[in-house]
Amino acid sequence: MGGVFGVVSHQDCVLDLFYGTDYHSHLGTRRGGLAVWGANGFTRFIHNIENAQFRSKFESDILHMSGSMGIGTISDTEAQPLLIGSHLGDYAIVMVGRINNVDELVRAAFAHRTTHFLEMDGGRINATELVATLISQEATFEQGIRRAQEAIDGSCSLLLLTADGVYAARDLYGRTPLVVGERDGAWCVTVETCAFPNLGYRLCHELGPGEVVKLTHEGLETRLAPTKVMQICAFMWVYYGFPASSYEGVNVEAMRNRSGAALARRDQVEVDLVAGVPDSGVAHAIGYANQAGVPYCRPFVKYTPTWPRSFMPQDQAVRDLVARMKLIPIRELIQGKRLLFCEDSIVRGTQLRETIQRIHDYGAREVHMRPACPPLIHGCRFLNFSRSRSDLDLAARRAIRELEGDGDVTPVLGEYARAGSPRHSAMVERIRRRLNLTTLQYQTLGDLLGAIGLPKEQVCTFCWDGADRPGLQTSIQFESPTEAPAARQASS
Repeated sequence: MGGVFGVVSHQDCVLDLFYGTDYHSHLGTRRGGLAVWGANGFTRFIHNIENAQFRSKFESDILHMSGSMGIGTISDTEAQPLLIGSHLGDYAIVMVGRINNVDELVRAAFAHRTTHFLEMDGGRINATELVATLISQEATFEQGIRRAQEAIDGSCSLLLLTADGVYAARDLYGRTPLVVGERDGAWCVTVETCAFPNLGYRLCHELGPGEVVKLTHEGLETRLAPTKVMQICAFMWVYYGFPASSYEGVNVEAMRNRSGAALARRDQVEVDLVAGVPDSGVAHAIGYANQAGVPYCRPFVKYTPTWPRSFMPQDQAVRDLVARMKLIPIRELIQGKRLLFCEDSIVRGTQLRETIQRIHDYGAREVHMRPACPPLIHGCRFLNFSRSRSDLDLAARRAIRELEGDGDVTPVLGEYARAGSPRHSAMVERIRRRLNLTTLQYQTLGDLLGAIGLPKEQVCTFCWDGADRPGLQTSIQFESPTEAPAARQASS
């Protein structure tokens, strides 16, 4: 996925930029980058962070950076920020999102016969440079940003650093959040509000979908008003978001606690201990344990000093090795016990299957799994939350193929998405057997949305029910939440 951070200050902004960007390290593992505007123009550094933490790669670079405005990124894709020279002026750009129609947009750009691309990564055009090309073809930054967002099939939130301020633009449908903070005349813009407390910033504005603002030394100015249709990604709460962050006024940790409690209210299983698959499953498990009145424990502990996130390496075998090495089992909390685990989701299930087998090998009496979201039936088209190259990589789609054969299953996917239907139950049973679980029970879509507290039409649920257009209501019926906070309306 990725994250971005920008800052405008009357003082030197480099330390705020450095630490603020670092607070997005959980969102990406491939590239990191910083760009600052100062007395000598732009200063920029980009590093590969696949095998090292962001701070360790940039702590010497920031000694050579100075300026009152800057932008930074943690990227799971291409190298950023890029420095662009255009008729609009020189600028630096970072973005987060996904572009599905790259080839189409490149052909359209080449039709002008004056366009070329320099940033080639593995033979592919850098998506951030493509966005910059679209922006630079218009008369103003605002017009260029809107043109790019409307042309892109996917999503695009971005920051532009210019000589007179930082432009911040939230995706046209708000799939990722962008939030502005203020501190004694300094301004920052961030994906993750967890960057605020320790840097002393206070929330002052949440960008609406499609909104474009400009941060200058004089303050915050809205340059393009927000649209009315929002489709923020539910996975920001389920998995990607940091526990201390909030989106649309809904805190991640609190949402996960409510999600786990909802799982418990629908459950009848008797177990000895409840645990979370670290890290994102932990808060769901705490909510489950508190609601069910069952002790919470950690039969696995995560060795974090040297082992990074398991999906970081490109090679699946290496990812599996990392996943195994970083989780250390505790036999005393496993042997002879009936264990229930909460997990944020089951994507491919390959690493989870090995983890479950290790629990059995350590003498567990029963192993129950409660994913905090429904089965993933469609690959993400908007934010790259999974490295799966095909929908058939998904555990749910493999189960559907086993049940339906190799033909076109599109007409029946809605039945598989509907909790409680015969097809849904058969799919879940296939996954349960493959993972060697005693029981498997997924979160319902109604309870997931209830835990978030936003109406369905404001949340992207494509990966579960295939609703791929803003505001689209599918014919799939989902159960009402067992208990939900009052829905918070999105800011207009």
